[in-house]
Amino acid sequence: MNRASTTIAIPRAVLLDRDGTVIEDRHYLSDPSGVTLLPGAAQGLAALVAAGARLFLVTNQSGIGRGYFTEADLHACNARLGELLGEHGVSLADTAFCPHGPDDGCICRKPAPGMWLGLRDRHGLCAADTAMVGDKPEDVAFGRDAGLGRVVLVLTGKGQAAARTLGISVPEGDAAVYVPAPGDLAARPDWPHAVARDLAAAAAWLLGTAAEGQGGDDVAAPDATGTSPSDSSSPDSTRSEPS
Repeated sequence: MNRASTTIAIPRAVLLDRDGTVIEDRHYLSDPSGVTLLPGAAQGLAALVAAGARLFLVTNQSGIGRGYFTEADLHACNARLGELLGEHGVSLADTAFCPHGPDDGCICRKPAPGMWLGLRDRHGLCAADTAMVGDKPEDVAFGRDAGLGRVVLVLTGKGQAAARTLGISVPEGDAAVYVPAPGDLAARPDWPHAVARDLAAAAAWLLGTAAEGQGGDDVAAPDATGTSPSDSSSPDSTRSEPS
C-alpha cells in the first residue's frame, strides 16, 4: 500500500449536524429526555475544543414547519444537549437551525447555504479554516458547496445509508477513517474528504497527520496527538440560537 503523510490543518471552526452525528437520531425529537449523546461524541468534541476549534451546530428541523413540535421544544432539546456537553467541558459557540420543509423553497435548509452564510457573517468564519461533519448526503453537499476546508461523513445515524447513496465503498476492517483517492474527490464533488466511523474518529482525523492511502485505501485515524495508529514510527431566514 502506497502511503503519503499529509498534514491536515486544524480547523478553527467545526460545523456539526446534530441528529445522527452528535446525538442519537430520534424521529422528530421534541422531548429533552430523549437527547442522548452518541458514544465518543463528547470526547471527540472536547479534543477539538482543546485544540482551539469553535463548534457550531447546523441542523435541519422540519418538524417545526410540519407542526410536529415547536421552536420552544427545539430550544429545550438543544439546552439539554448543552448540559450534556458541558459535563465534558464542551460548549457550542452558536446554533443555527432551519424550521422549513424540503418543499418550502427556503435558503437555510441544508444543503442550501443559508445557515453557513449566517454563521460566517456573524462570527467572521473563513471557509478554508472551517470543517463540516455530518451523517447525510445533504451535510456533505452543504460543506462541499460552501467550499469548506474539510468535509467528513460519519457512519453513525444515517451515515452508512448515505455512503451507499453517494456510491462510496468503504472497505471493511479496523480502520477508523477512510479517505477517498484525490482523483475520486476531483471527479465527485458530492463526496466528503473523509468517511469516519464516528464523531470521535472524525475529530481525530481533523486534528492529526493522516497517512492517506492512494487509490482510496482505508486509513486509520490519528489520535488527538496526531499519531496514526497504523504508523507507529511516525441570512434572514436563518434562525440562530446562541448557546
